[in-house]
Amino acid sequence: MTYDIIVIGSGPGGYPAAIRASQLGLKAAIIEKESLGGICLNWGCIPTKALLKSAQVFEYINHAADYGIKVDKATADFGGIIQRSRKVAEGMSGGVKFLMKKNKIDVINGFGKLVRGKKVEVTDAKGGKKMYEAKHIILATGGRAKTLPFLPIDNKKVIGYRKAMSLDKQPKKMVVVGAGAIGVEFAYFYNALGTEVTIIEYLDRLVPNEDADVSKELQRNFKKAGINNLTNCALQSVDTKGRGCKVTYKNNKDNKETTINCDVVLSAVGVATNIENIGLEELGIKTDKGHVLVDDFYQTNVPGVYAIGDIVKGPALAHVATAEGITCVEKIAGHHPEPIDYNNIPGCTYCYPEIASVGYTEKQAKEAGYDLKVGKFPFSASGKASASGNKEGFVKVIFDAKYGEFLGAHMIGSNVTEMIAEVVAARKLETTGHEIIKSIHPHPTMSEAVMEAAAAAFGEVIHL
Repeated sequence: MTYDIIVIGSGPGGYPAAIRASQLGLKAAIIEKESLGGICLNWGCIPTKALLKSAQVFEYINHAADYGIKVDKATADFGGIIQRSRKVAEGMSGGVKFLMKKNKIDVINGFGKLVRGKKVEVTDAKGGKKMYEAKHIILATGGRAKTLPFLPIDNKKVIGYRKAMSLDKQPKKMVVVGAGAIGVEFAYFYNALGTEVTIIEYLDRLVPNEDADVSKELQRNFKKAGINNLTNCALQSVDTKGRGCKVTYKNNKDNKETTINCDVVLSAVGVATNIENIGLEELGIKTDKGHVLVDDFYQTNVPGVYAIGDIVKGPALAHVATAEGITCVEKIAGHHPEPIDYNNIPGCTYCYPEIASVGYTEKQAKEAGYDLKVGKFPFSASGKASASGNKEGFVKVIFDAKYGEFLGAHMIGSNVTEMIAEVVAARKLETTGHEIIKSIHPHPTMSEAVMEAAAAAFGEVIHL
């Protein structure tokens, strides 16, 4: 079989690339060894949000009295919550299957490996091999849970994010290693359902890639919720010989070692790329530190072979992979897409309170040499936040003092992941701080906090 484009991997980078190729009149096929939609849809972005929504509903019921509603004590059906999450993922995967059929994209089941001559060898589940050929081949093989040498995942007592979504029984005590997005989301979920959760983070704060003020606010909220936050601590060992786990960690400040007991340890230390055994070495495709090297439009050093998503440098985020896949295909088709601006990529974390950010942190902007105007508006001063009972958090905005350029925004609070797109669009359009202030925002809404924070930066805030 010969195609214009073959995409290896059907995750949020792969399947949109195939669909865009079909829209542009190219004959496309997609190779997938497991389920359509990849890790994000089946074992990442989507099912985790289903779990987190269940946790949020459970918390609402337990705090119904705060809204003047009397409810008998609720209990969480852990198995039912897991089952709902899996059904959501299965439904979304079925949706991708429909899109493949609608766009006349051939789906080839099996493991794809590059072969010289712009060919892909596909090995099916029974070991059978078949060769396919294409003018252009896009690698979108994604990532998996990263493992540490001293923290091997056995999926019984030491688990990764995938197993954390499908445990048979809710643990009474859990230790989460790593306080990035995956770690804090699962910490929130299990804590909300009643598990005693401890987070161990090597760096000095939770979500260390976020603005320092956001980290401080999340740590305060997690502490209030009963989560034990052990920042600036290094995991030393996990002993799984007994019934549970004995976790030993060292405080980086005083080198004091402490041991705690738990039922399960969740390793949330990052993502490793899936670039093994896909033919990179045979074709001489260049890599660096586990990532495939590409140009601005995702072509490797081998003409006709491209790479997108988690396996190239940049944020390992679903929406980034989608944008890369579409940009790559449009370039192949002879269009003239703009290179992606990696400084205008929104990041979202779906614990409670939610976190959303884009652009420079305050520290990064200072290091870049900007003279800053920084505005901050707390949700405690928001009418909508007060009415909804979600007063935690704030919106923080950062502007260049000289020209008013919108350098960055950092939000923590209820539904802020739905608010960050305003800032992304504003920065894309080179909107200034004064233009944000003069853009009338609806009242009462959570989103008017963006306008109020901008006004605070320029000394014009009304409600604070």
